[in-house]
Amino acid sequence: MDSDKAVVIFQPSGRRGEVPRGVNLIEASRLLGVDIEALCGEKKVCGKCIVRVEEGHFEKYGITSSMSHVSEWKEEEDKFINAERREKGFRLGCVAKVEGDVLIFVPEESRAGKQVVSKAARDIHIDHDPAVKLYYVQVDPATFEEPTGDFERICRGLERDYGLSNLTIDIFALRTLPTALREGNWNVTVSVWNDKEIVRVRPGKFDHAYGLAIDVGTTTVAAYFCDLTTMEVVDTVSMMNPQCKYGEDVMARITFHMTTDDGLKRMSDDIIEGLNDLIKQALDNTYPPKKKVKKKKGEEGPDEFVEAPVAGKTYLRLTNDDIEDITIGFNTAMHHILLGLNPEFVGLAPFPPVIHHSMDIKARDLGININSSSYLFVLPNEAGFVGADNVGVLICEEPYKHDENQLIIDIGTNGELVLGNRHKLISSSCATGPALEGAQLSFGMRAAPGAIERIEIDPDTKDVNYKVIGRDAWRKFSEPKEMKAKGICGSGILDVLAELYSSGVILKSGIFNKKALKDCPRFRINPENRQSEFVLAWAEESSIDKDIVITQKDVRQIQLAKGALYAGCKLMVKRMGLKKLDKVKIAGAFGTHVDRTKALVMGLFPDCEIDMIQSVGNAAGDGCRAALLNVKKRVEANWCSRNVEYVELTVEPTFQQDFMEAMQLPHMTDPFPHLRGIVRDEILDQK
Repeated sequence: MDSDKAVVIFQPSGRRGEVPRGVNLIEASRLLGVDIEALCGEKKVCGKCIVRVEEGHFEKYGITSSMSHVSEWKEEEDKFINAERREKGFRLGCVAKVEGDVLIFVPEESRAGKQVVSKAARDIHIDHDPAVKLYYVQVDPATFEEPTGDFERICRGLERDYGLSNLTIDIFALRTLPTALREGNWNVTVSVWNDKEIVRVRPGKFDHAYGLAIDVGTTTVAAYFCDLTTMEVVDTVSMMNPQCKYGEDVMARITFHMTTDDGLKRMSDDIIEGLNDLIKQALDNTYPPKKKVKKKKGEEGPDEFVEAPVAGKTYLRLTNDDIEDITIGFNTAMHHILLGLNPEFVGLAPFPPVIHHSMDIKARDLGININSSSYLFVLPNEAGFVGADNVGVLICEEPYKHDENQLIIDIGTNGELVLGNRHKLISSSCATGPALEGAQLSFGMRAAPGAIERIEIDPDTKDVNYKVIGRDAWRKFSEPKEMKAKGICGSGILDVLAELYSSGVILKSGIFNKKALKDCPRFRINPENRQSEFVLAWAEESSIDKDIVITQKDVRQIQLAKGALYAGCKLMVKRMGLKKLDKVKIAGAFGTHVDRTKALVMGLFPDCEIDMIQSVGNAAGDGCRAALLNVKKRVEANWCSRNVEYVELTVEPTFQQDFMEAMQLPHMTDPFPHLRGIVRDEILDQK
């Protein structure tokens, strides 16, 4: 490595590269195509560019990051960063200069190009039967003649009016009981969990309780804020998983735990802090927006803000106490890390989880800031690499209730597959890696403004047309400077392999077709690394003053991911003894954006009719929501986790051969008759 340069890695964007030593972190972020807020133009007066320098050895990236690898603290930073945050590694990006290898975490509030997390709630049918139900009860006041305890008095009323018996009460709810009873003039609304335990008592009559269904992905976290009474999704809030800085995949995070003394605690604390931030975000959205009060001329002091309600809009104005239930799903490694369970053995054959079964945990025991007495329902795990998120997909899509054979592919950092029907279901996991989400590619990035999300390549001219997030018009309808492209995100990555192949830019082996590209200005050999590359967007169309390219190495990375998925699908179809599939469902954030024709062109799964391919969006999150709003789904989840047969693909005798053949486009030998008329015959018939 050049001694005048240092490696800088920005998370959660995943962008990395060498930058000259001595540049500040804002300049480093520009060089690597990362957007950090700098409203004052680096005058050190706005405090918007706060970032965190991570401490420790990050084996995944091969670097040791340290606060000593940036320049000394400056007094301008005291105004924006207190002693506690300074101790944790927070710095102003416009002040701190790069002096060695560093991993920089950019908090949500400092990101200029906000991450686009596509995990909207779908309109699915859920029978209404939440774990937390509200009961309004009127009781007789205590008297000398009848001095029965407040709790017993309420229990008597609940049994009389609703047939509830043998109830218990959480100690935190019990502490509020006497005051609530008397403030409500002996009329109270009681929240009862699973018809067993009182978790909240409020004076008077209330008609609504709220809950959160949370899908913790390796890369992103989405939470559905629901009214438990009406089943309405009040809001959807999302964030990047703050654990991204420890590595983009689960094995990197397990390794971080094994190589760092307090690694597990750091990762667990990070995700719990992140969940509390999501909860705060959901609650803040129930209040009117605020606007800054204009200061008088010469007036100093902190800025003041006042509410600015939108005319005609009603605001719920909820607090942490109003969230009375949470359901949560995640892959097995994320499950163990959040709960502080040793994840080491999940990463070692035969990959056993610490627990398969679901759990009901008091949220307060994990430090999650909701109603003090309420529970967190943790969906059950299927296996070491097929977790509660896959159970969420199952209870949402319910393949076990149908005769048709469904293949459900949940594409994320880890690809999870389910195949079968009401007679039998099998599941497996494929190490797709983070390439499909933008990591490990030269210009890969998260889905944020400026990311190329759709691509078309003309088969004759090899010209590229594309669309970026944040701009409606495609390249061919725009001036170059209007595009402001920064890189390529997941949906664009799925597009690009199919387009490179179907336009003849690459051969079915994935190698650039040098013969067809002989006079193409977009194809070249990079003089620095001698790698073949193809230009997707010229420097004049970018906001990073560089050509955005896809390299031969990038193509290989995408092929590895798609090959793993295809090989998994093929082995499962073989295991089930099927001739064909009745339906293919694509789940996950990719499921929302994937072009099903291009998914088939690149060979993401075996050949089938295009009309059989269906997008089901964030089915894992929808499954968590189903479990939040219907307790029977929780029972169903436990049944699923133990009745789906897990298949470990890597020990299948033909896996390596199947994987190698699946690397080709769409496949080395398997026919794809449904691509006739979509891909040119001379391309489809390559040997």
